[in-house]
Amino acid sequence: MEVCYQLPVLPLDRPVPKHVLSRRGAISFSSSSSLFGAPDPRQLSQRRGAISYDSSDQTALYIRMLARLGCGSASVSSAPERRVRRLLSFQRYLHSSRLLRGIPQQIPLHILDEDYTGQARCMLEKVDNWNFDIFLFDRLTNGNSLITLTFHLLNQYGLVELFQLDMVKLWRFLVMIQEDYHSSNPYHNAIHAADVTQAMYCYMREPKLAKSLTSRDILLGLLAAATHDLDHPGVNQAFLIKADHYLATLYRHTSVLENHHWKSAVGLLRETGLFSHLPADDGLSMERELGSLILATDISRQNQYLTRFRTYLEQENLCLTNANHRHFVLQMALKCADICNPCRPWELSKKWSEKVTQEFFQQGDNEKKHKLEVSPLCDRETNTVSKIQIGFMSYVAEPLFAEWARFSDTRLSQTMLGHMGLNKASWGAIQQEQTSVSEEAEPNSNGIGADEAAAQRDDNNSTTAGGTSSKEIPQGSRES
Repeated sequence: MEVCYQLPVLPLDRPVPKHVLSRRGAISFSSSSSLFGAPDPRQLSQRRGAISYDSSDQTALYIRMLARLGCGSASVSSAPERRVRRLLSFQRYLHSSRLLRGIPQQIPLHILDEDYTGQARCMLEKVDNWNFDIFLFDRLTNGNSLITLTFHLLNQYGLVELFQLDMVKLWRFLVMIQEDYHSSNPYHNAIHAADVTQAMYCYMREPKLAKSLTSRDILLGLLAAATHDLDHPGVNQAFLIKADHYLATLYRHTSVLENHHWKSAVGLLRETGLFSHLPADDGLSMERELGSLILATDISRQNQYLTRFRTYLEQENLCLTNANHRHFVLQMALKCADICNPCRPWELSKKWSEKVTQEFFQQGDNEKKHKLEVSPLCDRETNTVSKIQIGFMSYVAEPLFAEWARFSDTRLSQTMLGHMGLNKASWGAIQQEQTSVSEEAEPNSNGIGADEAAAQRDDNNSTTAGGTSSKEIPQGSRES
């Protein structure tokens, strides 16, 4: 079937960028840049068919696109246009500047076939499974896991119809969310956001929450999970403060990143007008509650939330018919979803652990490069993945998930604690093996021959009980 496109009428003397005339494919109404290989979906004419923009929206989008590309005289740019530009995230501003410098984006054009989309649909049928492989799902959706997953969950709950969300605005909002995550970040990227959204969905399906949460709670929970790390720069708050970054100054060194994620999400809500049909007070209230959920993910405030959670559980006065109590439980659920990687099966958990450590070490390299004090856990010369993970599980993850299991003592909670115990044991075995290897290397570096070092090791092993070594190769199914 031939797909028709409608472009706004432009003056004949106005050059039309080549990519505007690019053919966009006909597999979906997604405008994700990674799917169609375009520099920016909003710089392309919107596809007609299942969903279309009316002519006024199309013209407005195209005019804005021309302004960002710098078509026409620079002197024509007005103050309102400059204000609009400041609303854009740094990620999209960077895309725009690449175009201005004439640097093409190296994104291949991929078209999903029926086999792949069919597999993705099959995975979505099991989206409530704790073993859900978000990396595989991201490949099957060609890098659009966050868009596809969030859209599916909103539809599954019937929230699109219930809140009368405009389909075009919703899809554009989700595309812009995914774009504003930095794909260059090893960890804090759109795949992490999709993983947190899937975990949040699992928690909201737990019996205590499923029978208590309102549709508004569920909508805010899913949107908060999808946007909780929006426009994350790939460095932590300490780095921004040391580097005297403008965000640190703007938010007065308090929950700098979380405030930025929240404000970025609000900016996209207003830019797309997703809640514009709601009463003004309702829209503002939802923005504030969204911010309260995202701000709860600040790891530096972990003890504050954990102490309050323990108090509720010990006094047994957590009442989920109370809107404030439900909101607090949603905050705790999002906190758990944000750091649930240690509770996933070994293969998934290990992959996430390596990615977050890679991001830590990149920050440490940048700090050394700029002669800043290296943040804890960010020095690749003194830290290992196993050391970081064992510490994180012991002091952050285990206390949080132990309290969550007290609140929701279900099969899922026990599964998460079981995975975390096995994963911690596996990292412990890896650390022990790495320590042994480094100890073996020390005698050799001191001039002792390899045979002599081996003889010393054999002597030491013979003095242990049973004469056997306690080292084992770590496996995901290993007993703790």
